[in-house]
Amino acid sequence: MTTDTLTTVVRADHVPGPKQGQWTYADYARLPDDGHRYEVIDGVLYMAPAPIPAHEIVAVLIHARLAVAVIDAGLGMVLGSPDVDLGGITVRPDAVVVLQANIAIILPKLIAGTPDLVVEIASPSTAAHDRDATSGKQGAYARSGVPEYWIADPDAKTVEVLILEDGAYKAVGIASGTDRIPSRVLPGVTIPARDCFPRDRADVISAASR
Repeated sequence: MTTDTLTTVVRADHVPGPKQGQWTYADYARLPDDGHRYEVIDGVLYMAPAPIPAHEIVAVLIHARLAVAVIDAGLGMVLGSPDVDLGGITVRPDAVVVLQANIAIILPKLIAGTPDLVVEIASPSTAAHDRDATSGKQGAYARSGVPEYWIADPDAKTVEVLILEDGAYKAVGIASGTDRIPSRVLPGVTIPARDCFPRDRADVISAASR
């Protein structure tokens, strides 16, 4: 099985290594660079479809907007798709924000600890896994204490903001168009949702005419 043939996130039961449920970051780090995209949730190794160009474009835009808002303002650091070791959970979010107070968790090869904000770009192949509050990423981030979780939807061009309260995520808003993304981790940051997605031809013509 290859990421080219995957249509959804699956358990990587075929991969040599520890029994499922016993994978650690050290085991993950020993995986060969075979072009597959792996993550570990509660000791279970998963394999996801390879990101498509449309996904990568949105990832670049979100990273750029956050970099200007966070790094340039001296609030912390923004990383794109780093390995994040949360203890029994190793994930690669599409973007990660670590505020200055927690900057020590950024190590040379990974983030070892809980980021302040993570972003996932949902696609038809990953959306269910990204939103799974039990065995998927939403549950993993909640159990790890990540304060804020953004889910960007390239098809709808929306960004949903989830805030951790009492161990579970609560949606505080879905931003679209010129709506500002309602972040609590970054309360002074004002990023319009539409700036996280490529403009269509009508948007470009409208902007050029102003």
